[in-house]
Amino acid sequence: MSQRIVLFAAVFSVAALSSHAQTVPQYPNYPSETPTTLQQPTYAGEGMDYERREVMIAMRDGVKLHTVILVPLSLKEKPAKHEGMLLTRTPYSATATTTNAQSIHLASALFGYDNALETIIGGGYIRVVQDIRGKYGSEGDYVMNRPNHGPLNPTPVDETTDTYDTIDWLVKHVPESNGKVGILGISYDGFTALIPISHPHPALKVAVPMNPMVDGWRGDDWFHNGAFRQQNMSYIYEQAGSRGNDYHWLNTYFDDYDFYMRFGSAGELGKRRGLEQIGFWKKVIEHPAYDSFWSDQAVDKVVAAEPLTVPTMLVQSLWDQEDIYGAIATYKALEPKDTHNDKLFLVIGPWHHGQEIEEASSLGAVKFHSDTGLYFREQILAPFLAHYLKDDPPPLKTAPVTAYETGTNTWERLESWPSGCAHGCEPKATPMYLQAGSKLGFKVPAGGEEFDEFVSDPAKPVPFRTRPNQPMGYTPNLSWVRWLVDDQREFSGRTDVLTYTSDVLTSPLKISGEPIAHLVASTTGSDADWVVKLIDVYPDEVGGDVEMGGYQLAVSMDIFRGRYRESLAEAKAIPPNEPLTYKFALPTVNHVFLPGHKVMVQVQSSWFPLYDRNPQTFVPNIFFAKPEDYKKATERVYHSGKEASFVELPVVK
Repeated sequence: MSQRIVLFAAVFSVAALSSHAQTVPQYPNYPSETPTTLQQPTYAGEGMDYERREVMIAMRDGVKLHTVILVPLSLKEKPAKHEGMLLTRTPYSATATTTNAQSIHLASALFGYDNALETIIGGGYIRVVQDIRGKYGSEGDYVMNRPNHGPLNPTPVDETTDTYDTIDWLVKHVPESNGKVGILGISYDGFTALIPISHPHPALKVAVPMNPMVDGWRGDDWFHNGAFRQQNMSYIYEQAGSRGNDYHWLNTYFDDYDFYMRFGSAGELGKRRGLEQIGFWKKVIEHPAYDSFWSDQAVDKVVAAEPLTVPTMLVQSLWDQEDIYGAIATYKALEPKDTHNDKLFLVIGPWHHGQEIEEASSLGAVKFHSDTGLYFREQILAPFLAHYLKDDPPPLKTAPVTAYETGTNTWERLESWPSGCAHGCEPKATPMYLQAGSKLGFKVPAGGEEFDEFVSDPAKPVPFRTRPNQPMGYTPNLSWVRWLVDDQREFSGRTDVLTYTSDVLTSPLKISGEPIAHLVASTTGSDADWVVKLIDVYPDEVGGDVEMGGYQLAVSMDIFRGRYRESLAEAKAIPPNEPLTYKFALPTVNHVFLPGHKVMVQVQSSWFPLYDRNPQTFVPNIFFAKPEDYKKATERVYHSGKEASFVELPVVK
């Protein structure tokens, strides 16, 4: 077709469209019934008990952060009262966190995530919730767990400076305030509550990081000892994909086991689902080892590099399905800096992630016979905050460590952690050996069979819980929050899981601290994952609780990626068929195995689909493993002589 004909055709088409547009009949406007701006009523005289203010607070670089301030009306009475402020900085929408019910009362407005209601309402505090930069109503760019200014963040702003600037504005512009600010939060909001203590504003008087994200590689959200938590890919997609979490991760299978098997490697799934558009995902797949990208932003190291000046209460959940590593790691890093034993506090409770601000008389099938969450909020958190935020503070009665002892269902007041008793008795590292005949005991194996073995098949990985495996989430029908207390009987009967069981205990066995796995093992492959579980086996019959008969309750369990045996920062192939020692810590415990119970240890080489499959053939980066890389391997666990495997228990006598 010639250029002239094309041009004529185009002109004709435009003219035709123009002519058609002129023939469209014109209709009268029908006025919209929606006002340009809805002026909401004040509810004056109707019993509303708080005033809501929404402001945009400018940071030092000019970026403005959306902030909601809820002021109890009792503070506006004559003569005016003044109260401390409780600040939470969140990536999960300040508006949603402060408008969760259709009611004129503050208690209803705060009925939601990150709001310890009894503490906030009972204390009469001014509640402040802010969207962090780049999320929801705030300006600026979002960076997942934005590192502090330094090699990973060349800009002059970070979560520490944003917190400083926010507090500076609040104490100058909220006249009902007494000038004292506390910061608290759970999970990501626990991270934003912890990081500011490294460079605090003078008005920051107390911090309560609960279940904080601290080290995403060592044992929090993204990896555990090098094994990638692939079920968190949906979180990365939704959280970092837009300012307002507008795009949702859609599964094509009811069972996540089938879903993740279909796509092979996590890298391939990320590519198919568009994750490679997201900056944080690119960083994750580029840094599979514990290099400076991860170690330099580990919050326990960051805060320990500065003086500890802000009283800080770290809150740890014993069955935290998301961030079980961070609080204890931070406590260990900060404890030497608390020279006067008056700045660092630790609470250990029998909860899932964030359950301390919920009803917590049970977790799954495990019952505690009292609401442990309510106890924390009323007896520990409320008086602790009041001591630092009130103008007429009550005396501080909070113990340096308050730990719940599972098994006996009792609270302990301790001077330090780990500590087996109120008077400071230290746990003793005590090996419990894997033995021939699937036995477990404190005696060193004398001889007999040298090893047990199983075939680990990447085509049939061991599920991390009984199928169907549901997605990570908090909707009412999902059971993600309780997977760490699932009955482990389903797995003890598999041929690709080794199980070792002690004799029936005749006296209590108390452990406090971190169990350490010392696994002597070999593989016919050139890479392997090792999962070790420490389990409390209940008697066949439990008086008053029929469902717990024979229950296998995981007390502590974790995974280790074998390629990091020599160095977390550098992956190395495993020499085939060579017994090697794999040593790694399991999550902290404070537990009593009661008489009539047994101790069990399970060992396996996959934990799917929570963690990505190890191909068992060494490849430089498992994110990019090909289908042909995934091969069966025979795994041997040794339990004889110098090659005896054991779990080192922190036993309290």
